[in-house]
Amino acid sequence: MNTPRLIVTLALGGLLTAQAQADSAVAVSTAGQQAQRDGETLYHTICQACHMDQGQGAKGAAAYPALANNPRLAAAAYPIYMVANGQSGMPAFKSSLSDEEIAAVVGYIRSHFGNQYTEPVTLQDVRNVTRR
Repeated sequence: MNTPRLIVTLALGGLLTAQAQADSAVAVSTAGQQAQRDGETLYHTICQACHMDQGQGAKGAAAYPALANNPRLAAAAYPIYMVANGQSGMPAFKSSLSDEEIAAVVGYIRSHFGNQYTEPVTLQDVRNVTRR
């Protein structure tokens, strides 16, 4: 048996194992940070791509409804349902956002972009829709 080759192989195996553990620690840390994102950050990270930076919506290959000055946001259940379950071209985010994150982003869009629906969106409001 070639001892130097065995030592090098074991050392490389140890380095790869250590890197894999470090990568999983980063993933856990990132998941914790992701859960703490606020509504504004969520909007600009996820929603802005379709609904635009000021919630003005867009028309082109598809129509993305404006969130700005939108009377359909008056009842919190409507935007909660849309974010959680999607409809037509709007994807569902129930599997990728927590109920807390849905409450945060819905609260944000209801109180920004010219919308004056300032009553808080509660976790229970979201749970009534998501049934989680």
